[in-house]
Amino acid sequence: MSDRGLTHLDPLGRARMVDVTPKDPTHRRATARCRVWMANDTTNKIAANAISKGDVLAVARVAGIQAAKRTPDLIPLCHQLTVGAVYVNFTIGDDNVEVEAQVDTVDRTGVEMEALTACAVAALTIYDMCKSVDRSMVVGELTLWEKMGGRSGTYRRTAPFPVSSDGPRDGFHLD
Repeated sequence: MSDRGLTHLDPLGRARMVDVTPKDPTHRRATARCRVWMANDTTNKIAANAISKGDVLAVARVAGIQAAKRTPDLIPLCHQLTVGAVYVNFTIGDDNVEVEAQVDTVDRTGVEMEALTACAVAALTIYDMCKSVDRSMVVGELTLWEKMGGRSGTYRRTAPFPVSSDGPRDGFHLD
């Protein structure tokens, strides 16, 4: 916790939105990543665009972009801000799809929640579009990878995802 205490509570302990009006708008960027673990056959079908619901990654990309723009509707104390750009990209592995979302703004507060929300919704969209062929999928490892701008400066995650490449947790493997 910062030395400022709990910023989203008023002196009586009630939830409040932090006042960002005295701050100057600055360029801010955040990148988040997560993974959708699945059977190898499922990743092959995604790569071949052979999922019956359609182009999984195209739909997931649009869902992630839309989610970034709607974050304050989902996270109660999140500020409405001008989302300048959203990029959602995917890396298909043998048994997973990595999702990466990057959000940019010039505003008074950061876009970490927008990047995390975009990433999560894109991953959930992958799950939704592929569940007819693989109900064993696991969505996980949602992580802020990088944030730039604002009072706290730059943060870059130095460690890889917190699990091994064998799957989302020890002893759990998808066939």
